[in-house]
Amino acid sequence: MDPLNLKKLNAERRARRAVMLVTDLGDGRDRIVREGDRVAGDLGVAITETFRTGASRVVEAEGRSFFLNAHLPQPRLVVIGAVHISQALAPMAQVAGYPLEIIDPRTAFATPERFPDVTLQPEWPEDVLKTHPLDGYTALAALTHDPKIDDYAIKAALEAGCFYVGALGSRKTHARRMERLMAMGVPAERIDTIFSPIGIDIGAASPAEIAVAILAQVIRAFRSRDTARQPKGQAA
Repeated sequence: MDPLNLKKLNAERRARRAVMLVTDLGDGRDRIVREGDRVAGDLGVAITETFRTGASRVVEAEGRSFFLNAHLPQPRLVVIGAVHISQALAPMAQVAGYPLEIIDPRTAFATPERFPDVTLQPEWPEDVLKTHPLDGYTALAALTHDPKIDDYAIKAALEAGCFYVGALGSRKTHARRMERLMAMGVPAERIDTIFSPIGIDIGAASPAEIAVAILAQVIRAFRSRDTARQPKGQAA
């Protein structure tokens, strides 16, 4: 590998940005491609698909063989609210490969006893996110039903380009949320990307079932990023 490309690759990985080392197997030359860079032709199509799946592979394009070595940040799930749904969601997300952390200033709820082996931030989202910023490989689920806690985090997630932003609440609740976010200066097209009511529509009723619906929606959003958004789902 070109030492300069190795330096670039490590810098991108430290910054939690998706990057790919593209190596021409014919002459051994390699180059760095960042997610979102334009690459023409069949090679560009293959690179886009490899970024989506994260699975490195050999491809044939333009009569040549290339090895696409994808380096994607670990997707993570940030949950606003130490609620019953969060208790069910935490172990499921961990098993699925989405490390989860919970932010909730209500210290009576955000306790190690209720959330063993979970990263807890018993502070206000605006304080936590200053030192632990969101990014494009983060999913955010706002579950408190409290605008004073949820709204800032949702706005930050939309501004950071999180691959998933979901919020608990009925359609009437979400309509009021949209008004507040617009008053905070969030563009309508960004607000429209929020999944609310949160979760895939599986008829979920219990906290555990709603957690399943949320995690399924997070996974679908991650695996279909950069493609058309899927229908929004499940009331909660």
